[in-house]
Amino acid sequence: MREITYDQAALEAIQEEFRRNPKTVHLSTDVPLDLQAEFGAERIRGTPISESGFVGAAIGLAGSGFRTVVNIRMATFAFVAMDQLINHAAKITYMFGGQAKFPILYRMTVGAGISAAAEHSISPYSMYMNAPGLKIILPTTPYDIKGLFRTAFNDTNPVISFEHTAFGNLKGEVPEYDYSIPFGQANIRREGSDVTVVALAKMVYEALAAATELEKTGISLEVIDPRTLVPLDHETIKSSVRKTGRLIVVDEACPTCGATAEIVSLVTTDKSTFARLKSPPVRICGLEVPIPFSPPLEKHVIPDKDRIIRAVRELVSEPVSEY
Repeated sequence: MREITYDQAALEAIQEEFRRNPKTVHLSTDVPLDLQAEFGAERIRGTPISESGFVGAAIGLAGSGFRTVVNIRMATFAFVAMDQLINHAAKITYMFGGQAKFPILYRMTVGAGISAAAEHSISPYSMYMNAPGLKIILPTTPYDIKGLFRTAFNDTNPVISFEHTAFGNLKGEVPEYDYSIPFGQANIRREGSDVTVVALAKMVYEALAAATELEKTGISLEVIDPRTLVPLDHETIKSSVRKTGRLIVVDEACPTCGATAEIVSLVTTDKSTFARLKSPPVRICGLEVPIPFSPPLEKHVIPDKDRIIRAVRELVSEPVSEY
């Protein structure tokens, strides 16, 4: 099977949708020239640097019968459009009593690791999880981003795609035939028997690296990539924990009110799953500080495979609550 990059897979999904549906519009401050060359400036529009303007314009377009793709770029840029995202996009279908649909794909990059400093290294998906009405995807492979985009293009709700900054040039197998990945369907990236590790975004790769190293010492990790946070695949996670009896959730975002807490909650509030736990769940998260610009300090703040390995070794020997 052919291999293409994460960015190429995303672009390919958008191109295919724009060829299929003439009522699609792309909005961004950064004009994708290859898209504009094929579909023209009317459909591939460069916007002013006013996120509140074009994030809101997408809602109007969607309500008027268009399907809109909005590349906000860095997730921090979206903070100036939170009224449009949270108070309008998330609620407008409900406020119309379901009589109007608002199909929008909002794209944002998240994550640290490139020394972009505090204002451009955040992973704020949990903030949007708290706003009913938005669907949230977290694609980690070229295969996943194309398949999830295809599903988003068949959805009539606003969808936010959070894409880690480290993934752009990541290569992976992507079939040339049509396919889609349903929302709410996690991927068991590696099967194991001793500890379930649910990892988000770039932490999937850190967890896989930890699993490879721990396998040499006889410890087996089951690594789960949720792929979508809203809806979240509860059953795959709970079924894995019932098998292993142990849970670690890894995310580079801060722990307070984060996605990791939601995943731990769904396991510990389910009686049949809670009864199978051999020790309390563990969260491995970024430290509660703004992301430093300094590469050594940034590395210290973000979880990595070594932190996962240490936590796993402690977990299988004696219970711990957080690492």
